[in-house]
Amino acid sequence: MPEVEISDEYIPLGSFLKLAGAIDTGGDAKLMIASGDVDVNGEPETRRGRKLRPGDVVTTASGSWTVTQA
Repeated sequence: MPEVEISDEYIPLGSFLKLAGAIDTGGDAKLMIASGDVDVNGEPETRRGRKLRPGDVVTTASGSWTVTQA
């Protein structure tokens, strides 16, 4: 599973999806999250501002990524 490094304590889910390359724009993230197509740690997540921390796993139809600390 690919790892995506963050330099801060946390990253909002919408920003993480863009950083991971799962979507192209913030608008795409909003739609994907609102439609229930994103899981965090195996649970559906509909909050775009959900704070992701190192160790969290994000899954979409296009793949899964683990949040790591830079």
